[in-house]
Amino acid sequence: MTTTGNPIWPERGDKPGGAAVEVAAPGDTRPLAQWVAALVPGEIPQAVSRVALRCLVDTLGVMLAGSVTPVAGRARRLTALTSADGHAAVAGASRRLAAPAAAFANGVAAHALDFDDNCYAGFVHGSAVIVPAALAVAQARHADGAALLTALVAGAECQYRVGMALGRTLYDRGWWTTGLLGGIGACAAAAKLLALDVDATAHALGLAIAGAGGMKCAFGSDAKPLLAGRAAEGGVTAALLAQQGANGPAGALSHGYGLAALCNNGELDAGWLAPGDGRWCLLAPGVDVKRIPVCLSSHAAVDGVLDLASRYRLEPDQIAGIACDVPPVVMANLIYPQPRTAQQAQFSLPFAIAASLLFGELTLDHLDDGLMTEKTLIDLMSRVSMTSGARWADPALFTDAPEGAHVTITLRDGAKLQCFVAKAAGSAARPLEDRALGDKFLRCAARCLAPQAAGQLLASLWRLPVMTDVATLVLAEPTPKEHG
Repeated sequence: MTTTGNPIWPERGDKPGGAAVEVAAPGDTRPLAQWVAALVPGEIPQAVSRVALRCLVDTLGVMLAGSVTPVAGRARRLTALTSADGHAAVAGASRRLAAPAAAFANGVAAHALDFDDNCYAGFVHGSAVIVPAALAVAQARHADGAALLTALVAGAECQYRVGMALGRTLYDRGWWTTGLLGGIGACAAAAKLLALDVDATAHALGLAIAGAGGMKCAFGSDAKPLLAGRAAEGGVTAALLAQQGANGPAGALSHGYGLAALCNNGELDAGWLAPGDGRWCLLAPGVDVKRIPVCLSSHAAVDGVLDLASRYRLEPDQIAGIACDVPPVVMANLIYPQPRTAQQAQFSLPFAIAASLLFGELTLDHLDDGLMTEKTLIDLMSRVSMTSGARWADPALFTDAPEGAHVTITLRDGAKLQCFVAKAAGSAARPLEDRALGDKFLRCAARCLAPQAAGQLLASLWRLPVMTDVATLVLAEPTPKEHG
């Protein structure tokens, strides 16, 4: 449904920025703001808090790994030139920065390797934007662990509810929803940590939504992680501006020139914009944690191929071809059949499958430009094909397996082996155990921290609910080698 509202909040009084919200039209941001401002830890179910904590652990791990990438180095060099010193830690750097700059640098690092989590509520990389923003503001304010965890829940639920309200059209039209919606989660988390009241929170959300952007043409380039960083920074900045009295548009979502009208064919299910109805997006649809460091669209197909290879003890030279029947969104995301760079390889189904078969497990070490010219890999990639068949016209299947895959392996002797994978290992339906998540964290963190420091940080994160000051969390060695 489409709703319209006033372009700005009706003002009351003559205090600069002193806009006040009296009545919310359907689709306005005030119900979200009311929920964020009122949220307290005791109202969050333990299962929801547990998912948020796991998102924090996973995101900080991939952030540390991503901090050594060239794009994260470029982001840090920019912040070093433009930001004042502060209390917020930056992954891989000894210098602490002001919250917006730290959110930007860490947001870039968190998404640089495309190893961060996903949520189907908006088809977004939620935590890579929300966690850097929340952590930066929490450290700047010396907040305790419970406050940080509450802010993470607030940010995730707000962003994912907007994603549910908008549906799939936004993503299918080519908007990169992480850049477009990420600032909402970052802003809500920051507003919670800043203890903004309802009006200020509503203004902050309006500012964040009105200034959002992101296009899927960014895939395979530095623009993708940089836009994630910008979304984190933008959300923090919007909250800080609202704290100073700036006002934002009430109808940023529902106005005739708002997000839904301009980018989503006017589609907006306003019922999702009123939290407190017992539904928690962190539980359903939930969050999918990546087992391998490539686009999630490839994971189900990889799992299917590896399962068949293991069951039938296949060697790569026995395989004549691998055909993957996948949903249209997978076709749209995995656009590099013959990748030339590691960034392109992250959006290549042939690479994900071939590398997994050849190396047993696709790891960060395989995201190497030099590997893209390896003849054995190129040969195996050439045997992988991808189509989207009629089966995906079934709405029920599309809902149950949004990035699923039907895999057919044809052997050189003509035999055909088949399987179907609805959701990959690590998805909300098939979550990684805490131990496996911790192992992923340690492998990622080892790219930036010494093993002892990484282990200590992981232990601290699991104890987050009782931590008294999250500023004590350290994301770099005491005397680190600055990367990038």
